[in-house]
Amino acid sequence: MVNLTIDGQKVEVEEGTTILKAAKELGIEIPTLCYHPALEPYQACRVCLVEVIQNGRSKLVASCGQMVAEGMEVKTDSEKAMNARKVTVELLLARAPGSEVIQDLAKKVGIEAPRFKTKDEEEKCVLCGLCVRVCNEVMRVGAIGFANRGAKMEVTPPYKEFSEVCTTCGACAYSCPTGAITVEEISERTVNPLLSEFNEGLETRPCIYIPFPQAVPNTPVIDRENCMYFKTGNCKVCETVCQPKAIVYDEEDTIVEEDVGAIVVATGYDVMNKEVIEEYNYDSCPDVITGLQFERLLSASGPTGGEVKRPSDGKVPKEVVFVQCAGSREPERYQPYCSKICCMYTVKHAMLYKHRVHDGQPYIFYIDIRSGGKGYEEFVQRATDEDGVLYFRGKVSKIFQEDGRVVVWGADTLTGKKIEIYADMVVLATAILPSVGAGEVAKKLKISTDEHGFLSEAHPKLRPVESLTTGIYLAGTAQAPRDIPETVAQASGAAAKVISLFSSDELEHDPTVSEVDEELCAGCGYCVNACAYDAIQLDPKRNVAVVNEVLCEGCGGCAATCPSGAIQHRNFTRKQVLDMVHVATEDF
Repeated sequence: MVNLTIDGQKVEVEEGTTILKAAKELGIEIPTLCYHPALEPYQACRVCLVEVIQNGRSKLVASCGQMVAEGMEVKTDSEKAMNARKVTVELLLARAPGSEVIQDLAKKVGIEAPRFKTKDEEEKCVLCGLCVRVCNEVMRVGAIGFANRGAKMEVTPPYKEFSEVCTTCGACAYSCPTGAITVEEISERTVNPLLSEFNEGLETRPCIYIPFPQAVPNTPVIDRENCMYFKTGNCKVCETVCQPKAIVYDEEDTIVEEDVGAIVVATGYDVMNKEVIEEYNYDSCPDVITGLQFERLLSASGPTGGEVKRPSDGKVPKEVVFVQCAGSREPERYQPYCSKICCMYTVKHAMLYKHRVHDGQPYIFYIDIRSGGKGYEEFVQRATDEDGVLYFRGKVSKIFQEDGRVVVWGADTLTGKKIEIYADMVVLATAILPSVGAGEVAKKLKISTDEHGFLSEAHPKLRPVESLTTGIYLAGTAQAPRDIPETVAQASGAAAKVISLFSSDELEHDPTVSEVDEELCAGCGYCVNACAYDAIQLDPKRNVAVVNEVLCEGCGGCAATCPSGAIQHRNFTRKQVLDMVHVATEDF
């Protein structure tokens, strides 16, 4: 360990640590432009100059490349260091007056305008070399480099032509401290940024990222399909900068098997693809968004920090049209059922928009307002009375763009009039669908689904959280569209059912199960194929069907399939059923 003093603070750091890193650990900020943790210190920009006093002598050094030494005294804000830094920044400002980063840095050191002559007011490049080094040393591509000498030096692809070797990874643009370089200047390939799934495509994300703030575990994941290491074997920046050494590229997916006593299926939901609603022109109108996208715009942790802005130009929309039942309650083309939550979250969105944009006007097109929960009707009434939300009962027939605005054609069935609104933004309340993969899960767990793909409960009134398979329970929108209070109540009920299974040492099973008359059984195997619960197997020695009474759910599918009548329900045989019918129809 090495002991030194930084701005009067004594600190102990590991040998081989740079002054820049040691200062950062103390919370002391030293500006720098050319430094990158994945590269060896270059010491090109000289913005990170500090004064070092050692053995009674004072000198200026670049903190990004100077290692600490025993007894060293470092002054990051001394007059000598600040004067040298000021001259350096002034020269950089003369070189790149168009860079906002350099402009802000100049203001911090007290420079309004450089004393030196500037050549191009739009220039942003300070020739720090960071983009060139990242492309060559980290990505190992070499698509860009320095050309010319002296005042004519610049960063460019070979011969100033589009580079064929450029992989359009964007590392040069991402690492550039002044925003002077773009991938479009280097490669003629189309750049497709990675869009954030959590923020509904309203902002970009890197290849290594945390899926969403509440992710469990709350650790980054690597996008293998787009990570340059998995494509080219190069980069590995995340591994280089990760101090705990938690990055393991060769780790493979593993299948984990667990023995459990119960399963709660809570697979959630997906929203309908808005692109299929052709009359709403989602593709051609960037300001036609979904309710989930608008939710992220309203969120303080969203891409705009809670400010409502149009995706197309970042302007605040003054008129917003909300379209309910976008894909719901349309059996001819889309989904026949009601998505249940759209009416209430649309009201919430309209109210929150009005609270953000006080001079804005929200409109809502609806078919019926379904506000059946506690306090829901009062909430809708408050939106119209206090926030001035205008409702139109009718469908929207067409949405298109004209002169930078979104034109909405609709109808008001209460007045019988056509409605035309020139809006700044349109928000679609798209239909709720069963989550992708829910059908596959249902097959594996032997759970039936309804005609829409939602999981079916054992009984809608008496067993609403149970499936027909013992020990498997349902919660939330896996079963049907639900709002938050309903989902919480159902999840609590499912959890209570699970606890009831574990509350006793022995489990009780319904005695109504199938049994086999071995004298009649021909071993045809029809019942084995008919059983949805794998409760029937063929005994290879006796060539008869055998029922596992623990797995049998008593559905009767096997009895209906058996051609010889060898398998029937215990205490519910065909003869018993016929006797009951005979008694019920007998004249007294």
